Amino acid sequence: MSIIGSEVQPFQAKAYKNGEFIDVSEETLKGQWSVVCFYPADFSFVCPTELEDLQTEYDTLKKLGVEVYSVSTDTHFTHKGWHDASEKIAKIQYTMIGDPSQTISRNFDVLNEEAGLADRGTFIVDPDGIIQTAEINADGIGRDASTLINKIKAAQYVRKNPGEVCPAKWQEGSETLKPSLDLVGKL
Repeated sequence: MSIIGSEVQPFQAKAYKNGEFIDVSEETLKGQWSVVCFYPADFSFVCPTELEDLQTEYDTLKKLGVEVYSVSTDTHFTHKGWHDASEKIAKIQYTMIGDPSQTISRNFDVLNEEAGLADRGTFIVDPDGIIQTAEINADGIGRDASTLINKIKAAQYVRKNPGEVCPAKWQEGSETLKPSLDLVGKL
C-alpha cells in the first residue's frame, strides 16, 4: 500500500527546538503544510550537511506556510547535544524530533529494522495531515532542500485548484494541465 494519500499515523514524541524540549504528535503537523525529513543519525557525516541545507531554505518554507520537522531515532537529548556541539546544527531553528521508539520511522515506512535507523526520507504533508509526496534516498545520497520549494508550490496549487495538475518542471505561474479526454495522446 502506498503512503501517498494516507494520513500521518498517530505518534507522541519529544523534540528539541530553539533551546527547549517540546512535545509533538501527528496533530502538531495539522493546520499547516509540513516537511518531515528523516535522517539516520546525529553526529554523523551526510546528515549535518542536509540539515544545514534545510535550514538555509527554512525562511522560504515559512513564507509558504510550511513548518519543518527533522526526525532520527536519536533522543531529543542527543539532538540538544548535537545542536550544542556542531556549528552546522547550531544554526537549526526548526523542530528536531527524537524517535527512539522508532514509531514515527515505522509509520512513515523509513525504518531500517536491521540497523535501527531511519532511511533518508522526505515527506510533504498537507494541512489535513495527508502525505502528498515521499522521497527516500540511499544512506550515502544527500538531499538538496531547494528542490522542496517547487514541489510544495505544486502541491499547494493542486490543492487550491481541483481538476488541474502540474506537469514536469512546473514553476509557479506557468501553465498547468486540466486532464480530459481531449488531452489523451496529445501531450
